[in-house]
Amino acid sequence: MQNLRVAVDVGGTFTDICIMDETTGLIRIEKTASSQDPIDGIMSGVTKAAIDLGKVALFSHGTTVATNALITRRLPRTAMVCTKGFRDVIEIRRANKEDLWDTYKDVVRPYIPRRDRLVVEERVDAQGVVVTPLDETGARELARILKRRDVAAVAVCFMNAYMNGANERRMKQILEEEMPDVPISISSGVLPEIFEHERFSTTVVNAALSPVVVDYTTRLGERLKEEGYTRDLLLLHTGGGVMTPNSVKDFAARLAGSGIAAGAIASRHIAMLCGFQNSIGLDMGGTSTDVSLAYEGQSRVTKDWHIEFGYPIRFSSIEVLTIGAGGGSLAWTDEAGSLRNGPQSAGANPGPACYGNGNRQATNTDANVVLGRLGTSLAGGKILLDPALAAEAVDESVARPFGLTREAAADAIIRVANANMSDAVRLISISRGYDPRDFALVAFGGAGALHGVAIARDLAIPAVIVPPNPGVTSALGCLLVDVQHDFSESYLANAGEADPASIETEFARLEREALERLAHEGVAPADIVLQRTIDMMYQGQWRSLAVAAPAPIVSMADLIEAFHRQHEREYNFRRDEAPVGLFRLNLKAIGVVPKAELAAHEPTGVTPAPTSRRPVWFDGEAAADTPVYERSDLPAGFSLSGPAVIEQVDSTVLIPPGTRAEVDKYLNIVIRVKD
Repeated sequence: MQNLRVAVDVGGTFTDICIMDETTGLIRIEKTASSQDPIDGIMSGVTKAAIDLGKVALFSHGTTVATNALITRRLPRTAMVCTKGFRDVIEIRRANKEDLWDTYKDVVRPYIPRRDRLVVEERVDAQGVVVTPLDETGARELARILKRRDVAAVAVCFMNAYMNGANERRMKQILEEEMPDVPISISSGVLPEIFEHERFSTTVVNAALSPVVVDYTTRLGERLKEEGYTRDLLLLHTGGGVMTPNSVKDFAARLAGSGIAAGAIASRHIAMLCGFQNSIGLDMGGTSTDVSLAYEGQSRVTKDWHIEFGYPIRFSSIEVLTIGAGGGSLAWTDEAGSLRNGPQSAGANPGPACYGNGNRQATNTDANVVLGRLGTSLAGGKILLDPALAAEAVDESVARPFGLTREAAADAIIRVANANMSDAVRLISISRGYDPRDFALVAFGGAGALHGVAIARDLAIPAVIVPPNPGVTSALGCLLVDVQHDFSESYLANAGEADPASIETEFARLEREALERLAHEGVAPADIVLQRTIDMMYQGQWRSLAVAAPAPIVSMADLIEAFHRQHEREYNFRRDEAPVGLFRLNLKAIGVVPKAELAAHEPTGVTPAPTSRRPVWFDGEAAADTPVYERSDLPAGFSLSGPAVIEQVDSTVLIPPGTRAEVDKYLNIVIRVKD
């Protein structure tokens, strides 16, 4: 009987595996060291967890392979075919800089060097009329050149192809005739959008990643099949859904942010189980912290993202802000004599000073050890922490330079780190028009549960939720997603004059394409859900908002009013007298994957005793005698008042004085910060 669901999240240090039994809803976890080839780490974890792949009904995977390939530039040789005169669009970019005032900092080079960006005669005007047909003689000569160069992938990017992709499609046919085994990405198929740099950039990334991810998914699929797995491998993509290997070749760039999306999905799901439709995810690991937001049960989505500045990837993505704040973030003093924290990190090796691997600079982990918030071991005793080394690092890095006591210095380190994370939460909430007081904070990752309450207090967030297995919550997210694809079509019109019937015709075409794609992936018609949005803006603007559109559209006035309301919430103003423009039609096609429910537990009435007590510094100069609990001992319905420390294999939960925590029926710890 295939009753197991397995999710794997590959990180830089650990590969996390989450195994759910469909019949009971119970979850168990496994962690193993990541390897140079992620597949070896995955299979090692499967063996370590004693998973019989023949009993697995679903194997879902969040991967950093595509992200790492872009960051390290370990990409196969990729070529670009452009309209004559436009080979430098991806190098000119928007002529902007990440740091506006740094004259000497250059934007990183394009993914495709100029010598591999070739041109051909063709032209389509802004209305989609073919002015100059493709020069097929030149196209075939260009294809022969690329074949001699032994390129591994090609991106075809023609001007105005978003209105009419006929020339691009013909160019693709010619390339496939000359190079049948080379993947070809065309901009009108990847991203039919008006802005040429964003369209070209996304297509280039898609082409460059295609050989990388196809090779990876093929090898992983074969290894799983050899061990008995009989279903499709599901791959988490940036939009918050999964895709099968059948779609990877054509939409490889969707995996570029695969890893970080899983945590956002899991935090939203856990918050909803606890009764919170609005939630903020705080995923704090060893090096970085990822912050996400869900409003009314929906994750916030963006199309404005990149792996490297200057080269946007315009596929829909769950919005996640990442900052350099983690357990290994270093405390340091800037030129003005101010204490700073991160983004520099001690990493996994040598790691924090208390690891004893040679680092002498204080980190957040060292500060938490000095304050008694962390004990003397992590990962169930696999990592031993030396309090003497932590104390020495805090003394040398902060206490002596600033004339502070050791505990005051450690507290200062933590306060600066918390301030950095609070700022990130403000960026994704307050600056977007959301009030943190209306949200719950889901704190997870190896270090999130140590800092969650302090950040919640800073932002007046009333509740903090700590999942049962904070360190592998991202892996859990891979079990909670559906097959999902996003389709879009440029549609430029004045909203007040637009014809609903014409819009319905375009949506119908997108829906046919979506149904074909999902059918190709084996999704049953009864499991398909289609969601429409229209990108709208005040005329004269170029940034738009996605407004939910009904099916069918009956009144353009209702759509315009919905846009005004959304604009007011996002930007705190509306202009009812201003004309509104339509920019793009979007369709999200979802193939619903049946989900096993997490096991619910009845209260036992048992009051567990602390496993130990130790002094822990909170606010103030004196340490509080604090009970230490083992997380696995805490039953559903158990509640306690702070201060308390709760330890488990993959994390430590800090419950400060003045708060009250309760274990719910799903074994989440809900900490009430403000009644």
